[in-house]
Amino acid sequence: MPTSDELNAYARAVAQGDRQAFAVLFKHFAPRIKSYLVKLGTSEGLAEELAQEAMVNVWRKAPSFDAQRSGVSTWIFTIARNQRIDHFRRHDSRMPSSDEMEIEDMVDGAAEPDDCLLTAQRERGVRLALLQLPVEQAEVLRLSFFEEHAHAQIASELGIPLGTVKSRVRLAVNHMRRLLGAFES
Repeated sequence: MPTSDELNAYARAVAQGDRQAFAVLFKHFAPRIKSYLVKLGTSEGLAEELAQEAMVNVWRKAPSFDAQRSGVSTWIFTIARNQRIDHFRRHDSRMPSSDEMEIEDMVDGAAEPDDCLLTAQRERGVRLALLQLPVEQAEVLRLSFFEEHAHAQIASELGIPLGTVKSRVRLAVNHMRRLLGAFES
């Protein structure tokens, strides 16, 4: 697995038109982007398509990458997230949510329908709150809670100090609490 510094170097090389560097970034990020999009409720097929489109945009936008502003993974996942949002805006459809499927799956089990609905609403609230976080905070939460990376590993991947990772996690969790409180009121 390439380090954060290596990924930044590949991104700079892609900005110069290096196809081999792009192949490395594609191999590293495309599956991760697809997984991220599926976790957001996007179908497998559409997630695959959007991941490829996002990587094409990485190729096109590589000259605009600035390692001083964000890590390469934050930059690429932001492109992917925006690609998804743009897709649903272009097709004038609402962003998919797995709520309906989750409710159906839970009702088939032993859970009470009211409990299922409450759980689905909370999960939807978390997804919406995540979309409202600043990109840097959302990225550290994703890496920490969804991908279960240690804070030191996140610091290494993003090329930021460990204290910054911890600070962003703390700020993101506090921000999420406020946002989720607003959704539940």
